[in-house]
Amino acid sequence: MSMKDKLDNKSQEISGKAKEAVGRATDDERLEAEGRTDQMGADLKQAGEKIKDVFRR
Repeated sequence: MSMKDKLDNKSQEISGKAKEAVGRATDDERLEAEGRTDQMGADLKQAGEKIKDVFRR
């Protein structure tokens, strides 16, 4: 996994955590759910990149 991909995925994950926290604090269920979705997307991308790395070796 390239460093750029790692940084992009990590920034998406952090952004998702922030959205989730703000949604929870403001009682905005939609924003909270959007934050969880962003985190799951980042996790899936990271898993996909790890699988690619395994097959490149």
